[in-house]
Amino acid sequence: MKQYNPNDFVAAKAHTILTTGETIKLLRELKGWTQKELARKCGISETNLSLLEHGKVEIGKKRAEQLAKAFNVHPAIIMFPEYEALEIQRAA
Repeated sequence: MKQYNPNDFVAAKAHTILTTGETIKLLRELKGWTQKELARKCGISETNLSLLEHGKVEIGKKRAEQLAKAFNVHPAIIMFPEYEALEIQRAA
């Protein structure tokens, strides 16, 4: 059996904190949806979805609720992704 030297290993990188926009895009892509499909499912225009995904506009409670319903997740996952990373992984 091969012996390993502790110097053979490097520390794992810290988890990346996602922004709200990155979370929306990640959830959308994990579902295999286009922006057009998500727009239809949540009632937010494609233009506004694009702006949200790129961090050009703030999410707001109503939009977070619309997206959460479409993704079948709690709105906090979308509004506060930095606190909900484990929940995002479970949703995937």
